[in-house]
Amino acid sequence: MNRTPLIAGNYKLNLAPEATGTLVAGLAERVSGRASVDIAVFPTALSISSALRAAQGTGIMVGVQEVWSSPQGAFTGSNSAVIAREMGCQWALIGHSERRQLFGETDEGTRAKLAATLKAGLLPILCVGETLEERQAGTVASVITRQLSAALGTLTPDEVATVTVAYEPVWAIGTGHTASPVEAQDAHAILRSHLRDRYPTYVSEQTRILYGGSVKPANAADLLACPDIDGALVGGASLNAESFAAIVAASGA
Repeated sequence: MNRTPLIAGNYKLNLAPEATGTLVAGLAERVSGRASVDIAVFPTALSISSALRAAQGTGIMVGVQEVWSSPQGAFTGSNSAVIAREMGCQWALIGHSERRQLFGETDEGTRAKLAATLKAGLLPILCVGETLEERQAGTVASVITRQLSAALGTLTPDEVATVTVAYEPVWAIGTGHTASPVEAQDAHAILRSHLRDRYPTYVSEQTRILYGGSVKPANAADLLACPDIDGALVGGASLNAESFAAIVAASGA
């Protein structure tokens, strides 16, 4: 089944509102007319409004990097999926390794945030991935399928089919080290097989699985050519409009 590629840029804690707007506008100029690929950017929460203004009418979608499991309340510093949707966001990142590693996010917390994201009407990108120690121990499959199962919880097949999964090996994020196309494809195949074994066939066929981890213009084409890799979640290279547009072009769309 043909799945529309998705190229997503995670700006992390970078770029003030003005710089974000300039970047998104520059990206829009470079990817204009690419209707066969979905493009989304995830600015810092303080720059979402600027990104939304710059993206208006361009086809570029905007997402929020993190949401809390409750839509409102006494949760200082958290982001509401409901408010993000009301602002105009269409996507949310869930379970990014930096949230797990630096902020102590658990599998249970990720599941609650994923449910809140879907309830608010946002499309989630669920991140999974192993550490270097886990890869060296030969536990890649058990780690990433555990993270996937824990996050999906009791979602219905139709709900699962709306979730985009991003495989991000922790050892490759921001390090300059990238999983080889063979390593990346193997992990993606494990995730798709896991979905195929547990849900109706259409779920595994429709679910997009992205690769993330030091994706650059130089390696994007080889990664995106793999049969189970449906796009990329891009970090550092997304902060440069020309580099990000080159990765979009590498999708072949």
